[in-house]
Amino acid sequence: MCLHHRNPLHCILPPYMSKKLNEASGITEKKDVGELFRLKRKVLARIAPAKKKGKMAVAGSKVATKLYREVYDAHQLPLTLGSLIWKEGQPLPKDKDAKNVIEGSGATWHFYKKLFNRNSLDNNGLPLIQTIRYREHPQEPFYNAFWDGEQMFYGTGLAKFTNSFTSDIDIIAHELTHGVIDFEAQLEYEFQSGALNESFADIFGILVKQWATHTPAHKSDWLIGKNILKGRNALRSLKAPGTAYQNDPIFGDDPQPATMQHYQKLKNTEDDDYGGVHINSGIPNYAFYRTAIELKGNAWEKAGAIWYAALCDQKLLKKNASFEDACHATLKKAALLFKKGSIELKAVETGWKAAGVL
Repeated sequence: MCLHHRNPLHCILPPYMSKKLNEASGITEKKDVGELFRLKRKVLARIAPAKKKGKMAVAGSKVATKLYREVYDAHQLPLTLGSLIWKEGQPLPKDKDAKNVIEGSGATWHFYKKLFNRNSLDNNGLPLIQTIRYREHPQEPFYNAFWDGEQMFYGTGLAKFTNSFTSDIDIIAHELTHGVIDFEAQLEYEFQSGALNESFADIFGILVKQWATHTPAHKSDWLIGKNILKGRNALRSLKAPGTAYQNDPIFGDDPQPATMQHYQKLKNTEDDDYGGVHINSGIPNYAFYRTAIELKGNAWEKAGAIWYAALCDQKLLKKNASFEDACHATLKKAALLFKKGSIELKAVETGWKAAGVL
C-alpha cells in the first residue's frame, strides 16, 4: 500500500480504492514494501522546517529562481529514481508519460510563481524530480501517484482498469501541492487535519487545471482524476462530493460527504483511511467550491488567494487544525485581503455554511 501509519506517503488514490483494484487484479495479499520511503519520511520529519528548506534546495542539481525539472524512468521496478530520461533545457521527449509530467509540473510551478510569487514547492528553488513507471513490486501493477517528501512517483496501473497516473494535470498538481503543504502548514495526516491536507491538495490541483486551461469556475467540471479510471467518472468531485462514481462494479459508491451532517467518524488505521483523510476532505472541498461559485469569474483569483494565504499562516492553521480552524483562517484572510463586509468575505462565509462547518 502507499500509506503507512507513522510516515504516510501522500497518494492520489486512497487505500480503500487501491485495495479494491489490487483485489480485482488478483493481488490478494499486499507485500510489505516501501521501507526505503518509510525511512526517508522518518528522517525528513525530524528536520526543522528552516533546515529542511536548505537541505532540499542543495540536494537538487540546481538552485535558482527558474524552473528546473528532471524525469526518471523506473522501468516498472521499485527504484528510488530509475534512469534519467530528460532534464530541463532538453527537447521534449516523445514518451507520453514523460511529456505529461513535464507539462503538468511546469504548469504547477508557473501557477504558484505567477499567482503567489512562490519559488517552487519549498519557495527556495526546489528542483522538481519525477519518476514515471514506478512499481512497488516488479510483478504487480502500481495503482497510484505519490509525493514522498522530496520527489514524485507515478504508477501506470493496469490497462484493463486504469490509464497511466500521469494522465491528469490535476493529479500531478495535487501531488506536488502536498510538497507545498509540507513546507507550509505541515498538516498532520490524520482525522480532520489530514482531510484538510488532502483538501488543499485537491483544491490547488483543480485550480492548476482551471488556470492552465483558462476555465472559469462556472464552466469547470470540478473533477479530480477524470482520466484515470477506465469507463468511470473520476476519483473525487468538489462540486458534488459523493458523486464521482456510483454503483461501480469495483468501488461501489463514492463515500465522500459534502457536509458535516454526514461526517464519517473513522479510526486512525490504514483500512479506515487514517480517520477518513480522503473521505471527509469532501467537506472543505465543497466549502471551497461554493465560495468560488459565489465569487464567479476565475476561482484562482480570489478564492484561491484566500486559501493560499491561510495555508501559509502557521499561526492560524496549525499542524492539527480542524475544519473549524480552517474556516476561521480563511475568513480572517478574506477580511485582510478584501476588507470586512466585502463580497469575498461573505462568499467564504457562504461556502463554510453550505458545508455545515460555520
